[in-house]
Amino acid sequence: MTSTVELPVWFFVLILLFAAVTFASHFLFPSVRWFFRRRLERAVAQLNERLTRPIEPFKLARRYDMIQRLIYDPEVTREIVNYAKSHGVPENVAFEKARSYAREIVPSFSAVTYFGLGIRLARMLVNSIYEVWTGPKNDAIIKSISKDATIVFIMNHRSNMDYVLVTYLAAQTSALSYAVGEWARVWPLSRLIRMMGAYFIRRRSRGALYRKVLERYVQMATEGGVAQGIFPEGGLSLTGRLMPPKMGLLSYLAQGPDGPERDVVFVPVAINYDRVLEDRVLIAAGQRGDRRFGARISVAVRFILRKFWQALRGRYVRFGTAAVVFGEPLSIRGYCTENSVDELAAELMRRIEDAMPVLIVPLLARQFQKQTGPLSKDQLVYELSRDAARLGDHMPHMSQPDLAKAVGKGLVRMRRNNLLDQHDNQWQMIESERAVIDFYANSIAHRFPGDQVRAS
Repeated sequence: MTSTVELPVWFFVLILLFAAVTFASHFLFPSVRWFFRRRLERAVAQLNERLTRPIEPFKLARRYDMIQRLIYDPEVTREIVNYAKSHGVPENVAFEKARSYAREIVPSFSAVTYFGLGIRLARMLVNSIYEVWTGPKNDAIIKSISKDATIVFIMNHRSNMDYVLVTYLAAQTSALSYAVGEWARVWPLSRLIRMMGAYFIRRRSRGALYRKVLERYVQMATEGGVAQGIFPEGGLSLTGRLMPPKMGLLSYLAQGPDGPERDVVFVPVAINYDRVLEDRVLIAAGQRGDRRFGARISVAVRFILRKFWQALRGRYVRFGTAAVVFGEPLSIRGYCTENSVDELAAELMRRIEDAMPVLIVPLLARQFQKQTGPLSKDQLVYELSRDAARLGDHMPHMSQPDLAKAVGKGLVRMRRNNLLDQHDNQWQMIESERAVIDFYANSIAHRFPGDQVRAS
């Protein structure tokens, strides 16, 4: 027992290495994980004290556990068997297919990333580009909803900034979970988006197995109380008007004769801008009749760098106002007993339209859409003051001097966007940009049903 044993140096180093790995895996790593888990739990507990609606345990569950729960769900299991029979493959092959779908869909939410990084970035980006106006009843609407219900924000889709804007504004309420499309499945963006709690969906997939996995994940998240954000139009508006809703995610939320066990309260969210960053890209796609957007990541990077350079030189100018207004909430409990999913979607879109905010640039676009000749600033101030008196709370309240100042800023912004020419005190629409003028005017066209303007 006490005799000396000689070992080669390489073998001794190998033994030490195995011992170090064993020690780390059995003692060090669990201790480190326990330490950080405890810190995270304390951070989440402190965060929940200031949130209107605390983060639910479902959202904090480990991604691996959620994937396992999803693929072993009875409904998913039945669909796996059907897939195997219809495709003539072993059930274990169908099972792995379902697992790959679950891995693709399920996020890996990090409260630290969401509130520590994501909200800060969203706040910085939104405030650097826009002045933000929120509806006067937004806070009261959220506070009126039972904390036992799951909130689902139903939003019109004007710009990719919608994600950032609503995430920032909802930061005092809860952590939102979005459905995002294939555009975000690019590393490292995909990793960050998963950590922000978003889940990926294939908008063109029609496979029954994929749809069942997605359906059950959405329903599990809803039953778990996860606040969600849904764009029922299924994509960005190419004309500025609201598009017909698509039933996919809404139908998952309204399954069964009485809807889900836990009450779901839909909050219509109307979003409008003085300047949509992708306006010409969207219009070009609409004119082609497709949804192939020509914008690239490099374009967005150049835009951010240009704005940063302008800020350093003291020449930075915002793009006007971004407005978010909450409409009248709708509880699903009892609604689906007498109404179909199509009727639910139509009602939600009507409430979004009713809540749509009206901003200066869309109002100016409406005036240039109606008139063929040049207009003076004084004429425009007079017309917009009449509109403001009629619109009431649907637009930011301004005194007459403030309105005149806002009209002046709006005209300058439209000129910078190459929509208007100025000659002395006369402003003239650039005829080649009529489609862009229509795009902004269309966002509020339903507020003025009596207008006689060129169809767009």
